[in-house]
Amino acid sequence: MAPPSAPPGPAAAAAPATAGRAPAPALADLFVRQTRAYVANCAGRQVAILQAGATTATDLGVDALRAGRASIVVSLIDTDGPVTRAAVARHPNLAECTLGDLRTAPLAPRGFDIIGCASLLERIEHAELVLDRLIGAIKPGGLLLLRIHDRDSAAGFLDRHLPGALRQAIWRRRHPGEPGPHPAVYEQLASARGVQAYALLRGLVIGERQALGGLAGGLPPGPPGFLAAQKLVAGLSGGRLTAAHEEMLYVLRKPESQFARIL
Repeated sequence: MAPPSAPPGPAAAAAPATAGRAPAPALADLFVRQTRAYVANCAGRQVAILQAGATTATDLGVDALRAGRASIVVSLIDTDGPVTRAAVARHPNLAECTLGDLRTAPLAPRGFDIIGCASLLERIEHAELVLDRLIGAIKPGGLLLLRIHDRDSAAGFLDRHLPGALRQAIWRRRHPGEPGPHPAVYEQLASARGVQAYALLRGLVIGERQALGGLAGGLPPGPPGFLAAQKLVAGLSGGRLTAAHEEMLYVLRKPESQFARIL
C-alpha cells in the first residue's frame, strides 16, 4: 500500500516508472517531455503517477526528476496472468506491483496527476471499462500517456492471427529476455479510431499523437520479412489495414473545464 502522503490505491513510493525494458527513443522523448513539463508546473507539491500495465510500462523520466528534487510517488498495477507474474518475478523494481482485475482495482477518484497506460489496452478484455476507471482516477488537468498497438494496422492483424510460435519470434526479437508475448485481445478501443472516438465522447483533449513502427519506424527491428509481411497484408486488405504504423502514442489531458474541446 502507498505511504500516507500518496493517493489511496496500490503504490510503491520509490518505484521507478519503467518495467525494465528499454523504451523506444520516440516514446521516451514524447512521454518524458510531457512528464517533465507537468512536474515543472507542480513545484512545491507532490506529483502522483500511476503506471497501469506496469509490466509493459516505459520510462517517464522519474529518476531524473527526483534527482532534481521533484517529489514524485509512483504506483504500479497490472493484470494478473502468467506473463505478468513472470515479469514481476524477473524484475525487482516491480516487486510492489499490484496484480489483479483492473476493473475492480482500488483507484482513488482524482488521485493521480499522470497515468501511464502503455501496451495494455490491446491485451485485456473490457478495455473501455478499465480506461473509464483510469480516467476517473486522473485529476482535472492531469495527463493520460497512452500507447496502443493499433488493431487497424497490418501488424495488429498479424499479432491476432499469427501462430503462437511466430508471435513468440517477433516478441523475442523486440523484447529479448522478457516474458511474453501477452494475449492478443484487441477490442475496438485498441485502435486509432477507437481512441479518437473515446476521447471525443469523454471530453478529453488530445494534445499530441505520434505513430511508431511499420513504415513510420521508431521500434526495434522485427524478424526478417516482418515489414514486408505488413505491406502485403495492408495491400491484400484493400486499404482496411495499414502498414504506415504499428503503434500509436497519445498525450491526453483531462480538462479542468467541462467545456474543453479536442484539439
